[in-house]
Amino acid sequence: MKTFEQSLPMMMHRALNAVMPGFRRIFTRFGVTERQWRVLRLLWEADGKPLLALAEATLIPAPSLVGVIDRLQARGLVERRRSGQDRRVVQIWLTEAGFDLKAAVTPLVDEAYTAFEGLISTEEWRALASTLGKIADRARPDRTAVDGAARTRAGEYP
Repeated sequence: MKTFEQSLPMMMHRALNAVMPGFRRIFTRFGVTERQWRVLRLLWEADGKPLLALAEATLIPAPSLVGVIDRLQARGLVERRRSGQDRRVVQIWLTEAGFDLKAAVTPLVDEAYTAFEGLISTEEWRALASTLGKIADRARPDRTAVDGAARTRAGEYP
């Protein structure tokens, strides 16, 4: 067993605890929670997401996400719309105020990223992003270790 300090969960928690305070200050300044931020951040990249797709992408369980969306909607940042193809599907769309928030927050987020990216080289940053992506993909609960190993042998992962 790895030492406590070298255990993967603790290393990831320490990194997250080092990174998040800077972002939390931005969230607080604009009156949004971390979960609300995740939803807004995703919608700023791809507006009009179905509720279940938002839940999956943001890692927020659907029942909890409903409350997050309720609060964002109460603030006038998002709205719900029924899908034109399937009325059972509810899509979440940004409002004008939601887009305005992006314009206000983007410079601060860019500054935060610049500060963090300055801590390591560009190559290290790319390797970190690639490695974290591989771990998240290969260790997903819906995959077995055998499946991940087989995919690696098959050359599916770069």
